[in-house]
Amino acid sequence: MKLLPKTPQAIPLPALLITVAIFLQAFCNQAFFVNVARVYSPDAGNLGYLVSLALVFTLVNTALLALLCWGRAAKPALVAILLLSAGAAYFMDQYNVIINDSMIDNTLKTDPGEVFDLMSLKLGTYLLMLGVLPSVLVWKLPISRPPLLHGLLRQLVTIAGALGLGVLLILASSTFYTSFLREHKPLRYYANPSYYLYSAVRYGQEMLDSSEHVFRPIGADAHIAGSGKHRELLVLVVGETARADHFSLNGYARETNPLLAKENVISFDNAWSCGTSTSWSVPCMFSMKTRRDFDRASAPREGNLLDVLQTAGVNVLWLDNNSDSKGVADRVTYRNYRSREVNTQCDDECRDVGMLEGVRQYIHGHPSGDIVIVLHQMGNHGPAYYKRYPPEFGKFQPVCRTNQFEQCSRQEIVNAYDNALLYTDYFLSQLIDLLKGYDSFEAAMIYVSDHGESLGENNIYLHGLPYMVAPEAQTRVPLIMWFGAGFDQSGVDLAALRHSVHQRYSHDNLFHTVLGLLEVQTSVYEPTLDMIRHPQAAD
Repeated sequence: MKLLPKTPQAIPLPALLITVAIFLQAFCNQAFFVNVARVYSPDAGNLGYLVSLALVFTLVNTALLALLCWGRAAKPALVAILLLSAGAAYFMDQYNVIINDSMIDNTLKTDPGEVFDLMSLKLGTYLLMLGVLPSVLVWKLPISRPPLLHGLLRQLVTIAGALGLGVLLILASSTFYTSFLREHKPLRYYANPSYYLYSAVRYGQEMLDSSEHVFRPIGADAHIAGSGKHRELLVLVVGETARADHFSLNGYARETNPLLAKENVISFDNAWSCGTSTSWSVPCMFSMKTRRDFDRASAPREGNLLDVLQTAGVNVLWLDNNSDSKGVADRVTYRNYRSREVNTQCDDECRDVGMLEGVRQYIHGHPSGDIVIVLHQMGNHGPAYYKRYPPEFGKFQPVCRTNQFEQCSRQEIVNAYDNALLYTDYFLSQLIDLLKGYDSFEAAMIYVSDHGESLGENNIYLHGLPYMVAPEAQTRVPLIMWFGAGFDQSGVDLAALRHSVHQRYSHDNLFHTVLGLLEVQTSVYEPTLDMIRHPQAAD
C-alpha cells in the first residue's frame, strides 16, 4: 500500500507571528544590540536587563505584526516585512545608520545610479538569508483560518498579551528602563522593524498632510532696489556630503583645497546644516524658515528663495548633477546634467565640471537682467567615494574601491573621500576662473554643502542620523564665498566679512544673504540673518 505524503498541519497565525518576531529580533537586530552594548556593558550585572530588553522588543514586534498581518493578507504582509527588515539590517549593520522618515524619503527619491552604488554581494546575502528564505518558509506554511470573529478576537488577544507581558517586564526592571527610555532614547532608533515601521507611518502622514496644502507664494512684493548700473551674477553651488573639518581652508592638515587657497575666497569655518540628509537640507536652505520652524511636508507647497528672486525679475536657472532639486526648482528653469547627451564631461560618471558649459550658455543667452544659477553637485556622494573623481585626482592613496566599508581600512575610506574633495576644489576653481571672465557683471560665488558625512568615527558612516543625536561630522559644513573684482563694495564690507569667518552661521542665513546680495527688497527679507550686509565678528 502506497503511503500518501503527510500534509503539514496548519498552524495558528499568532504562533507564526511570534516565530517571525523572534527571528527578526535574533537575526535582524545586530546594530541594535551592538549600540546597546556600548552603553550597557554585557557583564553579569547587566545581563538580566539585556535579556529583558530583547524580550520586550520581541513582544513589541509581535504586537506590531499582529496589528499589521490579518487574514489572507497576513502572508504577503509578513513577506514584505521580512524583506524590508533584511535590507534595513544590512544598512544599519554596515553603516550604523538609522532608518527614519528622512531616510525613507531619501530611499524613495534615490535614482538608479545611486541604487547601483549601494549594491553589493553582502547586501544580496542579507536579502537572501534574512529575507527571501524565511519568506519562502512563511509562504509555504499552512495557516489555520478560524471564523472571522474568532480570528479577530485571536489577533486582539495576541496584541494585548504581548503588550501586557512587555509592560510587566518593564515594571520588573523599572530603574533600568527609566535610564533606557529617558537617557538613551537614540538606542530605540536601531530597533528593527519597529522603528522603521513607525517612521513609515510618520512619513505617510507627512505626505498626506502636504497633499492637502494649497500653494502659498511668498515675497509677492519683491523687487530689485539697486541703481541697476551693473548686472549681478551669482552662482550658488549646493555641495554634496562635504564636511567642514576636511577642508584645508578650515585648518585640515591635508591640502584638500590647493586651488581655492590661491583665490581670494572667504571660508567660514563655523557653519551648520539644516538637516543631515539632502531631502531635508536642500529644501530647508532655500526656505525662508529657520531650521527650527522648517517643515519638510509643507515645503513643496510654499514659495522659496528661487521663487522670490524670479518674482523680483532675476533670471534663475538650476543645473543638477545630483538626483534632483527636492522640489526647490519646480517653478524655475531646470536642467539635468547626469546625462551624456547634456554633460560633455562624462567618463565612469558625469562630472560636476560639465555643468560649467551650461553656465556659459545661460549667461550668453540672457543679455539683460540679473542672473542666479544654482549648481547642484554630485560632490562626495557616498558610499562609493572613489567614483566621485577622475583618476588624476587620486592624490591620497591607497583608497577604498568598494561600497563595503568592512573590506577597507578607515584610512582608505578617508583617502577616497579626501580625493573627492580635491575634485570639488578643482571644480570650484574652474567656476571662479569662468566668472572672472564676466567683468561687466558684479560676479560672486557661494558654495555650501547640504550636510556632512561620518567616516567611521564611533563606527558611524554616511549621514542621516536624527539631528539631535547626529555627530558634528554630519552637521558642520563648508561655506565659502568669492567676490569678483567688479563687485560693488559700496554696501558690502568685505573686511568685516572676513573678520566674521569664525562666527556661527547656518543654512538659515542663506535665504536672506542671497536677497541682500542681489539687493532684493521684500517683506520676507530679514536683515539680521544677512551675512554680507550685516557680518558679525566672532566672539
